[in-house]
Amino acid sequence: MVGVGLRSPHILQIIEQRPNIGWLEIHSENYFNPHSTAREQLREIANHYPISCHGIGLSLGSADPLDKQHLKHLKHLVDEVNPIAVSDHLSWSSVDGQYFNDLLPLPYTEEALANFCHKVEQVQDYLGREFLVENPSSYLSFRHSAIPEWEFLHEVQQRTGCGLLLDFNNIYVSSFNHGFDCQQYISALNPAAVKEIHLAGFTVKEFEQGEIWIDTHSRPVSKPVWLLYQLWIRQHGAVPTLIEWDLDIPELDVLLAEAHKATTIITQEAHYGQITLP
Repeated sequence: MVGVGLRSPHILQIIEQRPNIGWLEIHSENYFNPHSTAREQLREIANHYPISCHGIGLSLGSADPLDKQHLKHLKHLVDEVNPIAVSDHLSWSSVDGQYFNDLLPLPYTEEALANFCHKVEQVQDYLGREFLVENPSSYLSFRHSAIPEWEFLHEVQQRTGCGLLLDFNNIYVSSFNHGFDCQQYISALNPAAVKEIHLAGFTVKEFEQGEIWIDTHSRPVSKPVWLLYQLWIRQHGAVPTLIEWDLDIPELDVLLAEAHKATTIITQEAHYGQITLP
């Protein structure tokens, strides 16, 4: 089952035309106000499509306590929409109550691991359901990190029983920025814990010191990311897959064409074991 991110330019078209989409993912925080037009539109859309709630504001890696008001809004949304999944990131974005407009990387230490696991357990207990953690994209690392990211993420899943949201574009982008092997990363994770997959595009930035890859979600999925996805489907089977596109948002038909590529990979692999990459 392949879906696309629900973005504001497409909301009225989806309500009026009800195109053939497997499911839709929202950014949870955009729908926290129960009296907003956005929430009213979501109620209408949720009558016709499965919804996944993907958050960016829990700041699970922060040393700050979890924001109780944020959790309350999230639970109210989840209880109303009954989503197929609820997720956030292996990252942090706040300190001393001040929020940054980004998903920042963690130092991969035992202390950070214990803190992150405690936060995930709190969220799962409060929501009364499984919670998914997404692997990040990152552009710097901490010298005192003692645990590879993939081992850190695997340990979070093992200790908390949470699910994983596996973003293949994030893995590919970070593999270039930090010089690790994508397959080593993917092989370290428990495939049975992967409950959702994200696919997106990235941007290459050129500087005097060299280039860096940025997870911009502003263009089609790259061929190497399709290849990673193909290999995963071949080895482990299909799970709900999302096409993400958050900047320079195109017409809905462009997103649906990307979703069709993922569906084709799933179908061809299931029937023939052979895939022609998009």
